[in-house]
Amino acid sequence: MDGRVMAAEAYKYKAELLVKDYLLPDSYVPYAAVLGGILMCKLAYDFTRFISSFHYKGYASLSKMQKIEWNNRGMSTVHAIFITVMSVYLVFFSGLFSDQLDGPVTFRSSSLSNFTLGVSIGYFITDIAMIYWLYPSLGGMEYVIHHMLSLTSAVYAMLFGEAQVYIYMALISETTTPGINLRWFLDIAGMKNSKAYLVNGVAMVVTWLVARIILFMYLFYHMFVHYDQIKQMDTFGYVLVFTAPTVLFVMNMAWFSKILRGLKKTMAKRH
Repeated sequence: MDGRVMAAEAYKYKAELLVKDYLLPDSYVPYAAVLGGILMCKLAYDFTRFISSFHYKGYASLSKMQKIEWNNRGMSTVHAIFITVMSVYLVFFSGLFSDQLDGPVTFRSSSLSNFTLGVSIGYFITDIAMIYWLYPSLGGMEYVIHHMLSLTSAVYAMLFGEAQVYIYMALISETTTPGINLRWFLDIAGMKNSKAYLVNGVAMVVTWLVARIILFMYLFYHMFVHYDQIKQMDTFGYVLVFTAPTVLFVMNMAWFSKILRGLKKTMAKRH
């Protein structure tokens, strides 16, 4: 066996033991993870506020709503980094969804995958609660639709153990969130004409194209190849696994066109 594969298997085994044997029994892992996700959001929100008040002089002059959104974006960045790392690991390196294993890939899950989904669910609950409470200051209806689809899909996959491979493929799209938030921070800080703002725009186009367009195309291809296994899923899960990625992909394409127009406008101004 290749050394890298053996190392990945060893890390996976240790992570499974940590969650299963030392933290909580399997039946309590998902629910504890949801609470952990909510706590993570609270800590990240407060940490962003604390750090910003000391290291960014303009933070004090922001309006109340701007401060809330500033802290909220710090929170979403923390979640994005966490779920991107875990999703990439689970989909491409853990071996959990490998075609070399026996049994349908659509029914595979583990303590680690359930724990990770629980943390992400905790984030979506927290963020959508803030969006509703402050609507539409933190985002319009498109954000509500995005979060509700993501939350419903993640809850179903965690509780029933179905289609987790597709949930994690879709969650890799959170790779783009730090860049989006950084762009907003630069804008609020009055740095729209800076080189950093231009570089950020180019990086956003590349990461969006890879994580939200090309990867979704691969997701649809994977679904086509494994359709005989998808047919074995529960009716609700079967409908959800086709509906959620399709709606999200359409939204990704619409947002991508806006990003391209924004980058084109920024480059035109510089020229």
